[in-house]
Amino acid sequence: MDSLIYGICLVLGLLFSLISAIAGHFFGGDDGGDVGTGGHAEAGADSAGLPGISFFSPTVLASFITAFGAFGLIFTRIEATRSVWLSAPLAVVSGGAIAAGTLWFFNTMFKKTQSSSESRVATVVGLPASIITPIPENGVGEIAYVQANSRYTAPARAEGNIAIPVGQPVKITRIVGTQFFVEPTQ
Repeated sequence: MDSLIYGICLVLGLLFSLISAIAGHFFGGDDGGDVGTGGHAEAGADSAGLPGISFFSPTVLASFITAFGAFGLIFTRIEATRSVWLSAPLAVVSGGAIAAGTLWFFNTMFKKTQSSSESRVATVVGLPASIITPIPENGVGEIAYVQANSRYTAPARAEGNIAIPVGQPVKITRIVGTQFFVEPTQ
């Protein structure tokens, strides 16, 4: 009976993973909407605002259930751990370790990929930039700046509400909401 429960857990975990992979491939396209987490149930955010997954995400739970079933089957085949009183706790601990490893792996991967490709807005103040769309007096234009070897553009206003022509070198002085404030450097 114990082997049946472990087998069911193993099969259900593997089926969930397989169906998720196939469904994600065929139905996981971008629908143009922004849910904040990209529409992924497993997405969350850590204190740095970078994407990640939680311990209760479907991916982590499926890895726990699959590992619980697999290790349960292994422990019931070993004479010393054949009893359900030994195999079940060992399978829970083993499944928890695999789930924790899955959680660590995905969160580490998300942090590394996100931190290398996304601009950290707080560190752009003081950076040089150039005007790519003229800023009219009391109006909004556009700047381009380079941070961490990546080029970014942003809407910009001039400090003092002055006009700044295209190509003029400027320095980013502050950011309010989504608008950058700049002042000429020459």
